[in-house]
Amino acid sequence: MSYDLAVWEGHRPADDSAAGVIFHDLFSRYMHSDVEHPPTDRIAKYVAVLLERWPDLTEDEDDVSPWATGPLISEARGPLIYFPMRYSMADEASAYAAEVASSLGLICYDSQMRQLRS
Repeated sequence: MSYDLAVWEGHRPADDSAAGVIFHDLFSRYMHSDVEHPPTDRIAKYVAVLLERWPDLTEDEDDVSPWATGPLISEARGPLIYFPMRYSMADEASAYAAEVASSLGLICYDSQMRQLRS
């Protein structure tokens, strides 16, 4: 079981409902596209900051990474990253991921709870 977060570039939505609409639009546009969408510079920086704290799953020899997929950057498309975390580490990792997103001026959305994170 995993816990998923979405992080994207853009203006902060007015509320959780608006964030859900934006997330679904971005997900459809970038994740289900036949066109290659390399991560934007800000999303790549976001991933790099996350990986400074915990290793990429592909390099985790000590089983300390919260990421449930690897390489983590492979979950990024254009201005969006939608990535899973191990459920057992989701509280700490999602709080940190939301904090980093906010510090970089990115939007963080919890798709399970259907709410913005900050």
